Amino acid sequence: MNHLVSNGSQPGRFQFQEPLILESGEALESPHIAYRSWGKLNPTRNNAILICHALTGSDDVDLWWPGLIGPGRALDPAHDFILCSNTLGSCYGTSGPATINPQIGRRYGSAFPEISVGDMVRLQRQLVAALGIEQIALVIGGSLGGMQALEWGAQARDRVAAVVAIASSDRQSAWGIAYSEAQRLAILTDPKWRNGDYPPNDPPLKGLKTARAVAMLSYRHWGELNTRFGRTRRQGRFEVTNWLVHHGESLAGRFDAGSYVTLTRAMDTHDIERVREESPVTQLHASFPPTLVVGITSDLLYPPEEQIRLASRLPGSDLVWLESQHGHDAFLIEIEALNALIGSYRTRLGTGSTTRQITRRDLTCPV
Repeated sequence: MNHLVSNGSQPGRFQFQEPLILESGEALESPHIAYRSWGKLNPTRNNAILICHALTGSDDVDLWWPGLIGPGRALDPAHDFILCSNTLGSCYGTSGPATINPQIGRRYGSAFPEISVGDMVRLQRQLVAALGIEQIALVIGGSLGGMQALEWGAQARDRVAAVVAIASSDRQSAWGIAYSEAQRLAILTDPKWRNGDYPPNDPPLKGLKTARAVAMLSYRHWGELNTRFGRTRRQGRFEVTNWLVHHGESLAGRFDAGSYVTLTRAMDTHDIERVREESPVTQLHASFPPTLVVGITSDLLYPPEEQIRLASRLPGSDLVWLESQHGHDAFLIEIEALNALIGSYRTRLGTGSTTRQITRRDLTCPV
């Protein structure tokens, strides 16, 4: 096992010698995981905050969630040991389709095994153990990150004091699966996909750009686009079209198509109530850690109905609303409001008041 401990500006990386046994039964040989950290682990090793990133995110939390980390913020390195790892299957330093398969000495490509959100958490658990973390004070994430946070609560509830799941769900809906499939079809039908075994210098960029354009329609709200763009044109093209093209090109310049396919397929199988030997469903509900469910009032991908269902199924949960017209992406945009919600919840955790009684009014979206 090789590692370099990071403290904000320097990346850390673990290489595990033992294979990671996946839910599918396959073994991923010598997996590695990239991470970053802020702050210091206290003597009792129980002040860790684990942040789980979304689909195309990375461990650079200070870049995509800058307003949540810092002095006086909800996540404060002066008191917290803040940790974020690049998730399994992604392309920013952790084992994924674009990394080298140690058995053959070249990129995994189509040989990278099918993974689940549960597998992502299993690799994170190995990292947490290797860093000597005894207890995690809070696991937090949005979208796919929220799925991972909930999976942590299901897999390792004896190690997790609390969970914050933002704009996520307990299981991927047919709506979410359909959106992901539409995005994958754009990639899989690109002639340069080559069944996932494309050379790194000639990836299926057209397919990835189109996939991102499809995704953006689920990440934002129609009202926001109407207000922001209307029917205005620039150089003969609708401004909303320019916006979609920009996001497609931006992602294609930084992300791997194989990782996109792998991660969206993992999201499709997400279900914390799936049959698991270590925790029957009834026991899962009874012993789940205190959980803050953050719903976004205008979220089209994980709509308020899903947040209400999730909160109602977890006895120790607290449901709050992030009011925004930005849709699903509001958890990356409404930083000040989100910081206040998380900070307030952490204050209640600190005073021992981890939950409040969920009322009928709570189970109604305010917008």
